[in-house]
Amino acid sequence: MTAIVDYGVGNLFSLCCSLKYIGEEASVTSSPDEIMAADRLILPGVGAFGDAAEKLRETGLDGVVKAFAATGKPLMGICLGMQLLFDESEEFGLHKGLGLIPGRVVPIDSLEGWDRRLKIPHIGWNQLKIIKKEPLFANVNDGDCVYFVHSFCGVGCGEALAAVTEYGAEITAAVQLGNVCGCQFHPEKSGQVGLEILRAFCGISASGGESPC
Repeated sequence: MTAIVDYGVGNLFSLCCSLKYIGEEASVTSSPDEIMAADRLILPGVGAFGDAAEKLRETGLDGVVKAFAATGKPLMGICLGMQLLFDESEEFGLHKGLGLIPGRVVPIDSLEGWDRRLKIPHIGWNQLKIIKKEPLFANVNDGDCVYFVHSFCGVGCGEALAAVTEYGAEITAAVQLGNVCGCQFHPEKSGQVGLEILRAFCGISASGGESPC
């Protein structure tokens, strides 16, 4: 079973529907006991980093997410949820993240070589350049398109970098470090490619190997 963290900042319905479509039992929950009992965990999110981080702290779910990660069971952040995995964010001030992925979150238009003719936010379909094929991208290919909606992106993630995309500069599209992974794009809005990414995530066991979804 996959638990989806409900802390008030996420498009939970479409994500839950996508998981059920691929045959994965999904539960939207804010219960620490239910989260810790799940086989895998998804941290969604839309909106501002500081507000989301504060809601996690206020509910105590920041500690629950970190405790879940420490079990070795698979954890995925999506969009803002991925950004929250980083050490910190520069979105409207400096805000502390969960510290599960190294690096920080910065404005896209602050990236070196940024093409200022392009609009912010980065909205729409864009191609993936895959750095780490396993585990998330086992069933997709370089050049496959996924759906993005964001104005900020992760940098400095080092060996955790799993995929990038090009939008005026090279942008972190996905990260993976041990059992913790994240997608800057929305797999639940990315058609068949997104479903295959979710299917691959559901096939990751606590040991890092594959398990039936």
